Amino acid sequence: MTTDDGEGTDAGGVDWDARAATFDEEPDHGLRDPEVRAAWAARLKDWLPGRPGDVLDLGCGTGSLSLLAAEQGHRVTGVDRSPAMVQLARQKLAGRHAVFLTGDAARPPVDGERYDAVLVRHVLWTLPEPGRVLRRWRGLLRPGGRLVLVEGVWGTVSPVGIPVDRLTALLAPLTARVRVERLSGDPALWGREVDDERYAVVALRE
Repeated sequence: MTTDDGEGTDAGGVDWDARAATFDEEPDHGLRDPEVRAAWAARLKDWLPGRPGDVLDLGCGTGSLSLLAAEQGHRVTGVDRSPAMVQLARQKLAGRHAVFLTGDAARPPVDGERYDAVLVRHVLWTLPEPGRVLRRWRGLLRPGGRLVLVEGVWGTVSPVGIPVDRLTALLAPLTARVRVERLSGDPALWGREVDDERYAVVALRE
């Protein structure tokens, strides 16, 4: 997950280029644990189209979710602000039907391409004007395509993130076909028990 403001640096001043080498050490980033990897693979199989299609992974990081999508037969385009993350993603998916681009997730450099699914994990909450960004992402979908948004609210003293009610309200003008899955209760996804708000939203383009 990397976003805006300078090469490899997000709006909060996080230098994702510097963090790229250790990014995959988090269980839900690198998906190195077989149980965690299997949990994410099962969720993606449910969220993404049932037949092979074109998937745009925005804020793709080192490409762990991109790799799962590719293993399920999808053709993947990944976009990340951090050149170091993009390089690691290219290495991770070498030899597969995948392309990785350096760019802003809010304004993906995809030259008018359209996709069967736009996959975004832990990125939307960092972006200004999320409603406008969602409209832009919806415009990247083919008819019948879907947004797959994995988000949450983290922390107790100064929580950050986007609550599910706010996200579904932002999606309401774009589509009535929205499905929410609560993810906090599935420790296999995170490699541990969690008690904050974590969820996925699948929104279909009608």
